[in-house]
Amino acid sequence: VELEMPAVNLDGEVPVLASDPSVVQSLESCATSWQKSISTVLKEQLKKVPQGDGALAEIDLWREKNAALSDLAEQTKLPQVQKVLEILQEAASESVGDLQIVLSDLKKYHLEAQDNVKFLSALERHLKNLGYGSGADVVLNTIPSLLNALRMVWVMSRHYNKDERMVPLMERIAWEISTTVCKFVDLHTLFEEDRAAAKKKITEAKSILEQWKKCYFTTCAQVEESGSERFWKFDVKRFFEKTDYMATVCQDLYDIFQVTEELYNIFIPELTTVTENPKRVEALLRGVNGLTSPMKELKFDPLSIKNARNWKLVMREFREEVSVENVKQIFVQNLKDPPLYKNHPPVAGAIFWSRSLFYRIKHTIIRFQEVEELLASEHGQKVKQIYLQVAKKMKEYEDQKYKEWRERTEHIVPQLLKDNLLTVITGCVTGESVTTKKSLCFRVNFSPILQEIIIETKYMEQLGLPVPEIARYVALQEEKYLRYTSRLKNMLGCYHKLMETLNEAETKLLDDYIQELWRILKSGHKRLTWNSLGIGEFIFQCTQAIGKLESLVHQIHNISEDLSSKLVFIESANLFKLPLSKNGDELPEAKEFFDYIKCQRAKDVAHIVRKYSAIPPLLIEVEGQVANTNTGKSPKLTSYYAYWENRIYQVLTQLIVKNLQAFNAAILANVPLLQIKAVFSAPEITFQPSASEIDKMIAQSIQDCVEVTKHFVRWMHGTCIECPPQHVRRDEVVTFSFYSDVSQSPLMIEQAVLITQNVHKVLASLSKYLNQWNRYDLLWKSDQGTVLERLAAEKPACVTFDEQLQFYMKVAQEVTQQPLIKDEQFIRLQLAPLAFTVQENARGWMISLGKLLNESAREELVRLRDEIQV
Repeated sequence: VELEMPAVNLDGEVPVLASDPSVVQSLESCATSWQKSISTVLKEQLKKVPQGDGALAEIDLWREKNAALSDLAEQTKLPQVQKVLEILQEAASESVGDLQIVLSDLKKYHLEAQDNVKFLSALERHLKNLGYGSGADVVLNTIPSLLNALRMVWVMSRHYNKDERMVPLMERIAWEISTTVCKFVDLHTLFEEDRAAAKKKITEAKSILEQWKKCYFTTCAQVEESGSERFWKFDVKRFFEKTDYMATVCQDLYDIFQVTEELYNIFIPELTTVTENPKRVEALLRGVNGLTSPMKELKFDPLSIKNARNWKLVMREFREEVSVENVKQIFVQNLKDPPLYKNHPPVAGAIFWSRSLFYRIKHTIIRFQEVEELLASEHGQKVKQIYLQVAKKMKEYEDQKYKEWRERTEHIVPQLLKDNLLTVITGCVTGESVTTKKSLCFRVNFSPILQEIIIETKYMEQLGLPVPEIARYVALQEEKYLRYTSRLKNMLGCYHKLMETLNEAETKLLDDYIQELWRILKSGHKRLTWNSLGIGEFIFQCTQAIGKLESLVHQIHNISEDLSSKLVFIESANLFKLPLSKNGDELPEAKEFFDYIKCQRAKDVAHIVRKYSAIPPLLIEVEGQVANTNTGKSPKLTSYYAYWENRIYQVLTQLIVKNLQAFNAAILANVPLLQIKAVFSAPEITFQPSASEIDKMIAQSIQDCVEVTKHFVRWMHGTCIECPPQHVRRDEVVTFSFYSDVSQSPLMIEQAVLITQNVHKVLASLSKYLNQWNRYDLLWKSDQGTVLERLAAEKPACVTFDEQLQFYMKVAQEVTQQPLIKDEQFIRLQLAPLAFTVQENARGWMISLGKLLNESAREELVRLRDEIQV
């Protein structure tokens, strides 16, 4: 793309050309054309993707981008182009803005392309060795160097140091490696080659695949150890899923060549000279050759992961064709812990496994028996001995397993059927009260051994082995046992879930009901066995009793939620409602502030006391459900009354502590809540109200807050009935409330002390601030009459009077410039009264000095008049 140069003459000064409308118009048209051309090129280059799957295609892509963008970037640096930009900028043309944006994009993408070409070129030699290397050694040696180069690119590049760039490049390298391996392992020619050469190729191919993964993780560790903040935390499945699969296929191919080589060593050509049926030996050799025929005739690529299922089937068929000695090794190695099929029991599964191995070698020996001369040979005798030896051991193994199982079954089944239906798993003593244990936990006591024997019996019969009558009887009852155990588990699940919903107080409250339920459950723990006839009736009784208790618990929980909601309401009460400022910024006076809090507190206390009064009727409702009485003093609910009274105490303590904490936070916040005045009270400056009065107001407000608990009357012992007032003396009546307990709470005391300390700090800070006004103390500490009398006696000149008047005038003016408000956390100090007093004192001195000056001047005038008359 070539940028079209303007047709106008650009000779001349930039300001002169920029002032010519025709020149500017022509250049704007040219700039628009450039902008469109550059934008088109950038869009085309950004759309380009590598042409191919390999990593070299990515390098070629960036070289093409760099070439195209470099050519365009060079054109933008031409003197004509730069002068056009200067003229348009001078003329404040709108078109230059769009062009500058495009030029900026061109520069950015050009620098990116240059940087990527520079760093990716460092990989080119390694990638060419990878793709076009003449042998496996070249590829193996290249991979470590390539990964090291990739690490350097990651560390130093400004663009290939992100996952979105490095991951696709790694994927291309993985593709390059897998393609190279496919060239080495060509199944069309592999099975036609010498076995040693083929095994060597497969080994080298597998080494390449393993080298790729090993070097990758080594480089990952190096990146982390280098101290770089950007680690290689890529999705490695994208790099190794295919190459790992190819490595397993290579191992499979190696195993195929290894096994066929061993079989060729057994069926050596010399066998044809010692057998009367050499054609049969030749047939066996052809059978060995036939083992690899499926690999030669594959219609799919086994190295492709999408064909993994088909390849797995081919390998399974191959392995099934080659086993005698292998079967012996498998049998010996797994005698103690045989691999079982899914759902097979231990004993029958072991016998089934042994028989399956036997059938595998039996199939092989039958093929040998078809050629008698083959079995008569040295190799044939060797195979026959292996077969007889393994078959004998397998039979002994099966007989021993069956004998042990039969004897054990006949002995243990009668004992297991005598087990009780349930077992206690908490170790609680029978009849122990719930006051010491929350609940008993039961478990269905159907032995897993009995379940296993049922399964063993079924499989033993499938194997054709006779089973004991007791085992057959139990197996026939399996459905019944499963039904009972399922119903028992569901019933116990409901019981345990119900007990978990009870807290300690509710457990004690329902002690009689729980004991009755335990009495029913314990018949399954003490009396009923799996031979009993009343299992169904037992489950029905238990379910009915649990349902009855569950209904009662549900009703109690509904009442408990109502009680809890009332306690939440009480605990959330705000006992320090703060007044809003009047007329925008005007704050209440201290007394007004605390009076407002006290008034609002009284209203809220009335609400929460009503909530408290509603608690005993709810407890009486619980009493009606549990004890069928409504007295409020049922012995059965003694602990339940105490539980809720303790909850109330905790709530009231939290109420007071939380409110004091909130009030303390309001004191510490830098938001003024009330105002006081700074006044002159001879002979000193002080607050109005005074600091001691504020302390008293704070202390009284705290005390009033705590005394809220006096409105909450305690209950009589063992009841939910409020204690009546007690006459201790003739004129003294005492009401038992929560105040005596709450007021001694360490948390409450701590908060009260903290509030007092914080208020003292605020007042101390304000007092320190007021000390600066003491510099005016001469206005009121000096005796005005004495000072003026002394000054009059000195008969000072007018200059002296002027100095004194200037001093007091300056004081009066200085005071007007002082801030009249000082905010210190929750207190706003009003300084206007104090400033007014200082000004009035200064004016008083000025008036007195004026009078003295007037008298002095009059006397002097009289004296002058008398002198003139004389």
